[in-house]
Amino acid sequence: MFPRHRGLYFLWIVLVIATGLACRFWLGLPWFWAKYSGDALWALMFFFVFAWLWPAATTVRIAILTCAFSLAIECSQLYHAPRIDAIRATWLGRLLLGEVFGWGDLLAYLSGIAIGAGLECFSGHFAGQSVEKKS
Repeated sequence: MFPRHRGLYFLWIVLVIATGLACRFWLGLPWFWAKYSGDALWALMFFFVFAWLWPAATTVRIAILTCAFSLAIECSQLYHAPRIDAIRATWLGRLLLGEVFGWGDLLAYLSGIAIGAGLECFSGHFAGQSVEKKS
């Protein structure tokens, strides 16, 4: 695989953030769709962030890193201390760290990561690049 185009991934990150905020707050979606589409887009955003940070990493590595990160964030919601709960009480803290552990959130994260990996696999890192076969 060829390295990713960082400028393009930055645009994808911004687009996913805007879409996630719209799904969660502005589109008036039913609760289920607003919550879980937001969670899937949250994971997709981090997939793109990690791909932006490490443009030469394989799609599989980015997907595994994003899965591990998402699982760590979700499991951190089982821990409650005044300092971390104060961060979670802010709007940005709630968006980034969440508040309450949920198994459904993990499924939504996996969906978002699968979407990111699938897009990369089918589009050659969004740049029309192809994989060269080694003989």
